[in-house]
Amino acid sequence: MAEAAAPWAAEADGVTLWLRLTPKGGRDAIDGVETLSDGRAVLKARVRAAPEDGRANAALVELIAKALAAPKRAVTIRSGETSRVKKLFIAGDPAPIIDALARLAPN
Repeated sequence: MAEAAAPWAAEADGVTLWLRLTPKGGRDAIDGVETLSDGRAVLKARVRAAPEDGRANAALVELIAKALAAPKRAVTIRSGETSRVKKLFIAGDPAPIIDALARLAPN
């Protein structure tokens, strides 16, 4: 069986992460990898916060930073501020970030 593509990619100064967020999800958690209908792989995450006034996005940044043991300032949303599917960037050395993501969401 072929391994699914990872929802992250290394860059020179960090890692790009594609993610599908479920706001008002009942708990703050990372729920593994999902393949969207267009074939893209995304990391699934849920937060308790509502998608009002940027609260869900702030909770997402905090969740990802905590899960990767990275400072919150290292995690930024590059696109998808108002969409469920988002493109994030985590600044730092790509190798340990990718290792942490792989442990969080094994394929």
